[in-house]
Amino acid sequence: MSDLQKSFAKAKLAKFPSELPPVPGMEPHEEVDEDTSSVSSTSTVVPSPTKQLFSRPARGSTSTILPWTEFFSQEFFLTQETATTLITHHVYLTPPSSSGPLFVMHHGAGSSGLSFATCTAEIRKILPSAGVLSIDARDHGQTTVHAAPVPKGQDSPPVELDLTLSTLNRDLVFVVRETQSRMGWADLPDIILVGHSLGGAVITDVAKTGELGAKVLAYAVLDVVEGSAMDALQSMEKYLSTRPSRFPSLTPGIEWHTRSRTIRNRTSARVSVPSLLYEETPAEDPSKPWIWRTNLAETKPFWENWFVGLSRKFLEARGGKLLLLAGTDRLDKELMIGQMQGKYQLQVFPEAGHFIQEDQPTKTAQILVDFYKRNDRSALVLPPKVADLQASAAMKKSAGI
Repeated sequence: MSDLQKSFAKAKLAKFPSELPPVPGMEPHEEVDEDTSSVSSTSTVVPSPTKQLFSRPARGSTSTILPWTEFFSQEFFLTQETATTLITHHVYLTPPSSSGPLFVMHHGAGSSGLSFATCTAEIRKILPSAGVLSIDARDHGQTTVHAAPVPKGQDSPPVELDLTLSTLNRDLVFVVRETQSRMGWADLPDIILVGHSLGGAVITDVAKTGELGAKVLAYAVLDVVEGSAMDALQSMEKYLSTRPSRFPSLTPGIEWHTRSRTIRNRTSARVSVPSLLYEETPAEDPSKPWIWRTNLAETKPFWENWFVGLSRKFLEARGGKLLLLAGTDRLDKELMIGQMQGKYQLQVFPEAGHFIQEDQPTKTAQILVDFYKRNDRSALVLPPKVADLQASAAMKKSAGI
C-alpha cells in the first residue's frame, strides 16, 4: 500500500466511533443510579446503591438472576377468602411519596408482576415521587388459589380454574383496596392503570366499570387490541406446541427467552423470567425439572372472553386513554376511527416486540410519565371566574387604581 493510500485509510477510519452503538433490542447500557430501599413483607433488604442494573454484565454472567428487591421496595401477600376459595394475592410495591401518583400494573397471560420491573425502575428515575403497584394475577407468579377451609373430616373440593374477565376485574380492585388498607392510606393516590396484553383487557374493564372511582386519572393499554388479539388466538395453540415445556435450570429459561426474542432486553429477562418457572419435585424429567408456573393451554376457554368488546370499552371508559403498540398493523377498524377522531393517544414502538415494557423500559417509562402529567388534575390552572374578575375590577376602580 502506498503512503497516499495509507493516509487516506487512516483519515476514513478516524471518522468511525471507537465503540459500535448498541443493536436495537439488545441489552441497553443505561444505568439505574437510584438508591432504592427494598423491604419485603417480613424483613428489610437494602440493595447496594452502586448497583448498575442496566450496565452490561461481566463475561459469563449475562444470565445471572436479578432479584425483585432491585426494582421494588416491598412485596405483600394479601389474603382473600370467598365461599369456595382462599386466594393469596402476591404484589410488588414501591409506594408513592407526597402527592405522587400510583401506577397500577397488570401483566399479560403467562407472565408475572415482574414483567414491569425494569420499567418501574425507569419510571422512578424520571418521576421519583411516583409509586408502582405490580400484581401477580391469580394462578400466575406467586399468587395461589386453594379451596376454602372445610370442617374437619371433610375433603376439600377441587378448585376450578377461573380466569374470566369479571373475576380478574374483582381481583385487581381487591388488591388495590387491600394495599390501601395495608399501607394505611386514608385515600387512594391518583391512579394510572397500565395493562399489557391480557392485562390491558383487565384494566380497561376496571376503568369502564368505574369501581375505583374518580381516583383513576387515566389508563394505558400495551400491545393489545381486540381485532388482532382475536386473530392471534387462532395460532396460539401452535405457538404453545413449539415452546419448550421444561428447562434444566433457570439460566437456560432466561437464555431461551432472549434467543427466541420473546424478550429482547436481557436485563428484563434476568428479572422477570425466573418468576415464570418453578422446580417440579419430584420431577417427571429429572434432567429438566423447571416447568412453567402457568399452563397457558389450560386458559384456552377464557381467551375469547378476555378480548371481545375490548375496543368499544377502551374508547368509552372515562379517563385519559393511551394505546402503546409495537406496530400500527395491530389497529382494528374501531380503533382507527377513534384515533382519527382524537379519542386517545397512540404511540408506536416498531423496534419492540410484544413485551414492549420489557424490550423498551426507558421509552415506555417516559411515555407513561408524560401521559400521567397530561392527565394530572392538580397541575391544571383554571382561569379565574368572571364574577371574581368583575369584583377585582370594581375594587381597583373604587381604590382609584
